Amino acid sequence: MNTMKIAVAGIGKIARDQHLPSIARSSAFELAAAVSRHGTVEGVDNFTDLDAFLKAREDVPAVALCVPPAPRYAMAVAAIRAGRHVLLEKPPGATVGEVEALAELARQNGVTLFATWHSRFAPAVEPARRWLAGKTIRHVEIVWKEDVRRWHPGQAWIWEAGGFGVFDPGINALSILTAIVPPVFVTRATLEVPENRRMPIGVALSMESLAGFAVEAVFDWRQEGPQTWEIRIDTDAGALVLADGGSRMSVDGDERQGGLEAEYDGIYQHFAALVEKGESDVDVAPLKLVADAFLVGRQVDVAPFHE
Repeated sequence: MNTMKIAVAGIGKIARDQHLPSIARSSAFELAAAVSRHGTVEGVDNFTDLDAFLKAREDVPAVALCVPPAPRYAMAVAAIRAGRHVLLEKPPGATVGEVEALAELARQNGVTLFATWHSRFAPAVEPARRWLAGKTIRHVEIVWKEDVRRWHPGQAWIWEAGGFGVFDPGINALSILTAIVPPVFVTRATLEVPENRRMPIGVALSMESLAGFAVEAVFDWRQEGPQTWEIRIDTDAGALVLADGGSRMSVDGDERQGGLEAEYDGIYQHFAALVEKGESDVDVAPLKLVADAFLVGRQVDVAPFHE
């Protein structure tokens, strides 16, 4: 496959920390343009409006959308209708329905749509999936606790409707869960919402599977000091633990060798493969769990949150 030109829309923290470095390392893509109301990228064409980019750079066949979920749908529609392949940063949209609509639109227009879940590309996730194959899962426990001030400084959109709150990191855990165990569904949820915000800062989530096991998950954005991203899966053959967001794996305390940490490099490798094969990859399973948590969840008011 020849090197493909790509544009990145939304030059914020995640684009600068992950997308731009991975594109720079990629042999499949070449950064040709950036679209952002506030940020710019040196050495490429910069636009403040996606429509202006689509009209001016018809030679760029792919777009990575790194804007917040709420405005992403309209931008994805415009790019797909302009015949561009589209990569969606997670979560892929503000609702399940709009993501499914985008998948259908991409099919109708013959372009690739890739709804990314970067944590699935963590080095220990695929080894964990293979280890779990054929084993009986008895119980799953997820603890996903981090400091919102460290990872989302000054990002007001995450607290607004469609911003997901603590589900923004929590959905990473759910993306790993849905990739390595049989399907689960939400049974109960408690959503802790600061008095001055609209989205939760903490969540306790209960899930079940037809395979016979339960899942308990705790997401919290108030963790100071060391951060915790851990999934523990008890099976008939021992306890598997995925730590550091899927970067490390152990079984009954025995550390197993993983691969190199390169989640976003893996995303762009997969995107290139999808484009070459003329396929899309749009899995909404993690997003459905979040949506159902809001449907059945009990909201609890907690202390105001201030930056």
